[in-house]
Amino acid sequence: MKRALPFACLALLCGCAERSTTRYPSLLPRPVETTSLTEPEASPPAAATPDAPTDAKLAAMKVTLDKSATAFVPAADRAERAAIAAKGQPAGSEGWITAQSALAELDGYRATTSAVLTDIEDLAIARATAGEPDYPGIATLRAAAETQLQAQSARIAAIQAMLPEA
Repeated sequence: MKRALPFACLALLCGCAERSTTRYPSLLPRPVETTSLTEPEASPPAAATPDAPTDAKLAAMKVTLDKSATAFVPAADRAERAAIAAKGQPAGSEGWITAQSALAELDGYRATTSAVLTDIEDLAIARATAGEPDYPGIATLRAAAETQLQAQSARIAAIQAMLPEA
């Protein structure tokens, strides 16, 4: 009986085994093994075609930037003269208030430049969102607006540094 028990178990286990059509797994390459991992070649960016509405918007923004730059220079000179006149006077004096008012005018011109820069960036974002190529006029005007904004900010900071703190 002890000898028959292993044979009985073996017979029961054979009934659980499933017969397969192949004895071993295939050694052929799998589809994932034949996939190329090299990056596809990028096509050159499409050249921007002239766009009349965009050119009109850029021209209007350029006019606004030019007006802001033209008005800023004499206003900055007036503010600098007012700051020099207020030198040595305490904060809150008549000369100090005049210089602060002139600085507020300069801040208005700087805000105009900043608003135009924001509009230029919005225009670039809208074109990128639409899948359109970069427009050279946008990049050129954006660089000019950034330069103008930095110059105006530096001049305002220099004039502000001449005045005593409130």
